[in-house]
Amino acid sequence: MRRSKNNLSNNFGPSNRQLRVAELIRRSLSDALSKNDLYDESLMNVPITVSEVRCSSDLKLATVFVLPLGGKNTQEVVKSLSKNKGVIKKIISKNLGLKFIPELRFIKDESFDQMDQTTKLLKNPIVRQDVLN
Repeated sequence: MRRSKNNLSNNFGPSNRQLRVAELIRRSLSDALSKNDLYDESLMNVPITVSEVRCSSDLKLATVFVLPLGGKNTQEVVKSLSKNKGVIKKIISKNLGLKFIPELRFIKDESFDQMDQTTKLLKNPIVRQDVLN
């Protein structure tokens, strides 16, 4: 029987190191955004929520899920963050002290919309009756 190299990483989810590095990146990025360390006009005075960071298994790529407060101008914020990737990586590298900083990829966080949709479904009388039975 032959084993594949990535069999373990695919079956058990992210490793502790992936989770730890992702959380460090999330905290560092949140601090930088709250202190307005990025001097981009489209990001100034815009509260941005960094809800999650997911790192690849080799820690070379980090996907950052962001959403501006109120959900307005999301595409503009994501484009501005992507445009300032170099500055953000420099700020993160100063704070973390890792040997390699992952390449950052910014994506709009849609989990809040999914939670709202799930809440609406659960409030539906037909669904509520099915859940209670």
